[in-house]
Amino acid sequence: MDADGPRVIQHIWMVEGLSRANVLRFYWDGEATPSIEVPAPDFFAVGHELFARVNSQVVIVNPANAMNCYWPMPFRRHARVTFTNEAGKDLELLAFQVTYVLGPVPEPAGYFHAQWRRADTSRQNPYVILDGVNGKGRYAGTFLAWTQRRKGWFGEGEIKFFMDGDTQFPTICGTGTEDYFCGSYGFQEPFTTAYTGTTLPADADHEPPTYWSLYRWHVLDPICFDQDLKVTIQALGWGDDGKYKLLSDDIASVAYWYQTEPHAPFPALLRRRNGAV
Repeated sequence: MDADGPRVIQHIWMVEGLSRANVLRFYWDGEATPSIEVPAPDFFAVGHELFARVNSQVVIVNPANAMNCYWPMPFRRHARVTFTNEAGKDLELLAFQVTYVLGPVPEPAGYFHAQWRRADTSRQNPYVILDGVNGKGRYAGTFLAWTQRRKGWFGEGEIKFFMDGDTQFPTICGTGTEDYFCGSYGFQEPFTTAYTGTTLPADADHEPPTYWSLYRWHVLDPICFDQDLKVTIQALGWGDDGKYKLLSDDIASVAYWYQTEPHAPFPALLRRRNGAV
């Protein structure tokens, strides 16, 4: 997409190879660095390059890999959206449609942002979902592609939202990973609902690795900030002794938020040797 504004993107439909080597980037109003930089499947809440249905208000994924996004994305002067195949081989198929409406954008409307990160929690715990956000805005959603490396329950970590000058203590502190994604007593089975879901048939008691794809959309409960925002989550589970235990897992995440521009440059995408992330 390469279009002048003012307009609001209403819907994106895309079919590609479910590869993290395919990267989406969105640039608003001529900015030099993208406001959205995410591997294509993860942007649509498809983790681990493993297809799973998603039936939510703002993201819908239908068989076999029809990915749909309904996040409203306003821009005032110009929008440029790129799709880059960063793998070492050709992409056999890419199909897409971007639907937008013409018209003025209200002055208070923020720009949509999405950022992908990945880390080994043996080296980063709490895991950082988002950091370095400056300006006024509202946090809109979280997607986690969590690879569990050891057998046992993994979902006790607290998510924390540090905002507007918070230092040691966050304004919002959750009660556990399963609770943040609106589950209870573990994730007994996959579910996909309007605002929350765990979409892969994962079982924490099976032999690892275990793959979890978890989404939480803050549509009716946006987290508003005036100056700055940082979001973290602990990788914390149960040990054999029945006590809390720090976990050495692999977490990839997408943070979704709206904010005033300019935004801080994103960290470089973590690369594998084949160019994928």
